[in-house]
Amino acid sequence: MGKAKPKLDDAPVSKRRPRKADPLGKELAQLDAEILRLMERRAQTAIDAAAQATVEESEPSLADADEAIRQIAAASKGPLTTKTVEAVFRELLSGCRALVKLPRVAILGPLYSYSHIAAIRRFGQSVEYVPVGNIPAVFEEVSRGQSEFGLVPIENSTDGRVVDTLDMFVRMPVPVTGQIDLQIHHALLAKCPRSEIKEIYSKVQPFSQCRNWLAKHLPGAQLVEVTSTSTAAQLAAEKPHAAAIASVQAGVHYGLDILAEKIEDNPSNVTRFAVIGGKTPEKTGDDRTALLFQVEHRPGALAEAMTIFKKQRLNMTWIESFPIAGSERFYLFFVEMEGHQTDTRFRRALALLKRKTLRLDVLGSYPAATVAE
Repeated sequence: MGKAKPKLDDAPVSKRRPRKADPLGKELAQLDAEILRLMERRAQTAIDAAAQATVEESEPSLADADEAIRQIAAASKGPLTTKTVEAVFRELLSGCRALVKLPRVAILGPLYSYSHIAAIRRFGQSVEYVPVGNIPAVFEEVSRGQSEFGLVPIENSTDGRVVDTLDMFVRMPVPVTGQIDLQIHHALLAKCPRSEIKEIYSKVQPFSQCRNWLAKHLPGAQLVEVTSTSTAAQLAAEKPHAAAIASVQAGVHYGLDILAEKIEDNPSNVTRFAVIGGKTPEKTGDDRTALLFQVEHRPGALAEAMTIFKKQRLNMTWIESFPIAGSERFYLFFVEMEGHQTDTRFRRALALLKRKTLRLDVLGSYPAATVAE
């Protein structure tokens, strides 16, 4: 028998036949290099612009970045999706902003909690995130100037308003400068098979939002409430026969297997987050304004206030009432409406409302949010 013919890859490098030229691969490499050069040029221009700006102008402006991203995505002609374009430019602008000043953003719970995920959708990765243990601590971080921004949940489509957040707006009315609506998808995470799960860790809200799925698929498991979904994922990684209900991102971070995804009972489960801190954004033409007011405790007092909004043609998008602490009869009202606080109709309504209320706080104006997945 003759000797086996050597394979091409076994031949000495000097004797291998050259591969066929790949013009598209060469073009892709050239485009990548060009994109990198443009990114570096964009970053340097941002640094130069900040050096020439006044102190007030150099203050982090989240709304300006959001508006720029929206305009860029709207100008895209494909084939990249709008979501992809927005993600790329969000990170680019986040990185450029960090070269000038690294923003500090206070968030509720450990990293990879839903508040952290929502914050990334808004601020990008090039931010110093400051995880704190509760909602009052987020407000305190911003009020004391320790963080430029904070992110707090304000309402969930399944569980309703977040009372702690509304209460803090009463106690510490920091400005609302943005909003993000995050599609909440819960996952069952563990290091063991589903059949071996004895305990499930999570916050009370995910348990509530997944109650039907849990009753059907894991009726015998013990539900253990913890302070955050990220803590739940960490415990599931450490304890045998334990699982967590948390985000997929938390599962990846803690090395857990994803046993089931999107187990929330409501497929349109959305949590609204308010961005607090920073300066008031300029008008975009599609804005919301939030305010807090108290009326006298007498028949018709609230109706008189509502009539002012109607006469000024201001459309309310959300209204919540909640009792004043230590009082059984007096209530505060949290209202969100279409429009910007600099609009003539709003300023006229505000002047009339001052005559009808015992307390009136304009919490802020911000661009209307779109749902982020």
